[in-house]
Amino acid sequence: QLQASGGGLVQAGGSLRLSCGISGRASRTYAVAWFRQAPGKVREYVAAITWSGGSTGYAESVKGRFTISKDNGKNTVFLQMNSLETEDTAVYYCALRRLPYVGSGPRVAGEYDYWGQGTLVTVSS
Repeated sequence: QLQASGGGLVQAGGSLRLSCGISGRASRTYAVAWFRQAPGKVREYVAAITWSGGSTGYAESVKGRFTISKDNGKNTVFLQMNSLETEDTAVYYCALRRLPYVGSGPRVAGEYDYWGQGTLVTVSS
């Protein structure tokens, strides 16, 4: 089970940190990813991190502004979002994949097994 938190309202240029708490056997995790879905748009990949090795991947639209990290001891994955833009407004979801994959994990939502409930990020101009 995944629990996403940390969303809120922020002005453009500001920062937020999202958290994804993992309950259950986190040791069986291959990767955890963040996706987002803006109103009227499809869910899109944001970033991912492998649970054991810490390899990371980012969408081009967030590279250099967002940082994904993890705390294995707390079974938590973070998404630090800096220099936020109005285009970053969306509901952010964390997702977990059990089975091994290449690199930092897939960028397709259907490849993930479990999903959190989502947390809303609103960036105002």
